[in-house]
Amino acid sequence: MKLLIQPGDGVMPLIKGVNAARRSVQIAIFRFDQRELERALAKAVSRGVSVSALIAHTNRAGEENLRKLEMRLLGAGVTVARTADDLLRYHGKWMIVDSKCLYVMAFNFTHQDIEQSRSFGVITRNRDAVREAMRLFECDTTRQPYEAGYEGFVTSPVNARGALARFIEAARKEIVIYDPQVSDRAMLRCFADRAKAGIQVRLIGHVASKHPGIAARKLANLRLHTRTMVRDNCWVFVGSQSLREAELDERREVGLIFRDSQIAHRIHDRFDADWAASERAADEKAEDNADGPERIAKKVAKAVSKELPPVAPLLDGAVRELAGELTDVDLVPSEVQQVVKGAVKEAVKEVVKDVLEEAAEKARGALRGV
Repeated sequence: MKLLIQPGDGVMPLIKGVNAARRSVQIAIFRFDQRELERALAKAVSRGVSVSALIAHTNRAGEENLRKLEMRLLGAGVTVARTADDLLRYHGKWMIVDSKCLYVMAFNFTHQDIEQSRSFGVITRNRDAVREAMRLFECDTTRQPYEAGYEGFVTSPVNARGALARFIEAARKEIVIYDPQVSDRAMLRCFADRAKAGIQVRLIGHVASKHPGIAARKLANLRLHTRTMVRDNCWVFVGSQSLREAELDERREVGLIFRDSQIAHRIHDRFDADWAASERAADEKAEDNADGPERIAKKVAKAVSKELPPVAPLLDGAVRELAGELTDVDLVPSEVQQVVKGAVKEAVKEVVKDVLEEAAEKARGALRGV
């Protein structure tokens, strides 16, 4: 079994897989803009390889790009089928080469997912997984009902909810999760129960509501486009389904559950690095938003230098107050000195008050957001 980490591994492992095909390639597509991979599929046809593409009937961007891709593939000699419209979305991304090698990806065949997003994929020759993926491809291509026959091949809406719940419930020490959106109540209860049992639960992504014991961070510096879990540093889930009700119950999603300590450690190491980067980003943001004494002092100095109200009008008024209507009066230096001090003091006090009020408002806003 081989792990793909994006960004990093790029599209070449997929192209190499297609280039190595001798008999057949079956590929399920939701989004696609990788022209080099498209050319590899066309070249495979020219070598006599049977290439079949199952293309989603629609995606959020609409049907235009999918239909253009469909026509290009048909023109290259690829056998093209379109998914049914019975489910909310056909969102799985997988490929089978020569009925022996299965590629399951959390990422789409797009530049954004592969080059600009954190994501994972796996390549396996597990016979049960390959056989199950071929059955699903055939059922979805011919629009026939599919029944799961192998729990390690996680398919929404058929067996995903139960398989993923059991995956989470089996954690004994720790579980780490990449998921853009965790909102399914049953799955959240699974995590909360594990946390209550003393299991460490960490998530990079977003949790719909806060739960004690579930530590969550936003991914820093990258777009997040993977649904991946590592349990006890030996069991792994990689797939296309977030732990959301729609992706578990109303959409076609595909993933794999498997035991491989080497891959588990690699994903876990990547998670730890991303977690640390996310913590640093959060700390820097908190520092930017926090107004401690030193930061406030700097703001005051800056404001005094740039925003101090003109003192001349204040002095003019004060002098008039001392001199009254007399224009040729001799002013006492000590009295003028006191007037100037008072004028500057009032001006600085006004600036400092504005800065402190701004800092206090920020602090109140931060407390409201906790």
